[in-house]
Amino acid sequence: MTRALCLTSGDDVAVLIDDGTPGDTVLGVGLRDAIASGHKMALRCIAKGETVRKYGQAIGIASTDIAAGSHVHTHNLSVGDGRAAVRADLPPATWTPPVPKEALPLTFAGYRRDNGSVGTRNAIGVISSVNCSATVVRRIARQFEDNLPSGVDAVVPITHTRGCGMAGTGEAFETLERTLAGYARHANFGAVLMIGLGCEQVQIEGLLAHYGLAPGARLRTLSIQDAGGTAEAIDRGVGIVSDFVDLLKNDRRSECPVSDLVLGLQCGGSDGWSGITANPALGAAADFLIAAGATVLLSETPEIYGAEHLLLARAASPAVANALDERIAWWERYASRNGVSLDNNPSPGNKAGGLTTIFEKSLGAISKAGTGPLNDVILYGAPCRHRGLVFMDSPGYDPCSATGQIASGANLLAFTTGRGSAFGALPTPCLKIASNARLAAAMANDMDIDCSPILDGMSVAEAGELIYRTLVATASGQETKSERLGLGDFEFVPWDMGAWL
Repeated sequence: MTRALCLTSGDDVAVLIDDGTPGDTVLGVGLRDAIASGHKMALRCIAKGETVRKYGQAIGIASTDIAAGSHVHTHNLSVGDGRAAVRADLPPATWTPPVPKEALPLTFAGYRRDNGSVGTRNAIGVISSVNCSATVVRRIARQFEDNLPSGVDAVVPITHTRGCGMAGTGEAFETLERTLAGYARHANFGAVLMIGLGCEQVQIEGLLAHYGLAPGARLRTLSIQDAGGTAEAIDRGVGIVSDFVDLLKNDRRSECPVSDLVLGLQCGGSDGWSGITANPALGAAADFLIAAGATVLLSETPEIYGAEHLLLARAASPAVANALDERIAWWERYASRNGVSLDNNPSPGNKAGGLTTIFEKSLGAISKAGTGPLNDVILYGAPCRHRGLVFMDSPGYDPCSATGQIASGANLLAFTTGRGSAFGALPTPCLKIASNARLAAAMANDMDIDCSPILDGMSVAEAGELIYRTLVATASGQETKSERLGLGDFEFVPWDMGAWL
């Protein structure tokens, strides 16, 4: 018997749980094609030009006539004329905080910083202001790879490709400085050393002053030119970090409310199950966190495209709705002037896993954010101004999006995947959540949680409670799989949107 799911009454397609072969009867419909698990079959005859629905929402327009029982995918489904063809205005949403089946923990053991923020890790950051100091940064961090005392989680090198060869004003410059400042004040860093060459566009002193940061015992700066060269800068940097180690080894975790958590939501390598198992389960966990007063960051603007009306209906105010609409319009202009379509976002792996259009991918992606009100929309890497659900503008590229979320203060990340992902994000621990059993088994050393039991009877809410409890344990120091693998040193990818000069 070939199993399938029709997700919402009135959907035009169902998702196959098992691989189907021609002649199989699925949900009362005979299959015409061989269809892989996670892919879609037509439940009725669909005429060319008709809207096709899944999740009770439009996922695209039939580009040819589609017979009942046929495979619905890239050969017969497209975005048509774009977002205007599928967007629907919805009445404002109301929200009732969810009630867990069993009482959930409302505190965790974190590091309370002097500015009131709370870290889930106690690391030292060595941050380059410009690519010219990248080698010095990595050589300093390398000296501490195997000899850190208990209580000091890591010495993290933060390097990138910009900082000079760019205009000293404008969107690209501001985005880079905002990101660097966010890392410099991040609660998961107990201390930070920022290193520049000396003559670059991004001047450390000006950056710190602009964002209200001042050098002190736990924030130091260094210029390679002022130090006398590469070797001298490395020696001085090692001395500074050694002083930091002596400071941090005396830091202690203390009981903190869950409301001090800032969770960044990520999905990558998505498949046809991501929007059915892992993403809704993470959304349930997000609802539990928001009900407890925490902050949850949804991002990846191209991956809400065509589903943003569901977020707009949840906007806490007209100003929030307008801000989200403005970001969508910015991305439409950005894609147009670069000669691409936002429907180019689904990757070959997404499509092999059963996802067809950006609208379908977006509908699954926003389910990570649960059902709570949207309280704010912020620029990439900007500090959070409100608790609850916040949307941070970013590309859909996971390392870049996660970098912005960490700069905005995320002290935890949760990353769902259906095809697989090898990602970590020092200094913020990243929980990996598999959408299907095959992936959970094949990449067992990378996946922290398997959400495939939802297909066998576990409720989405129960899976959400499991994710919530694991996030709280992670915040208290429990290692994630990506941390055990040592991932995260190379995943600092700030959004590079500017010209090279």
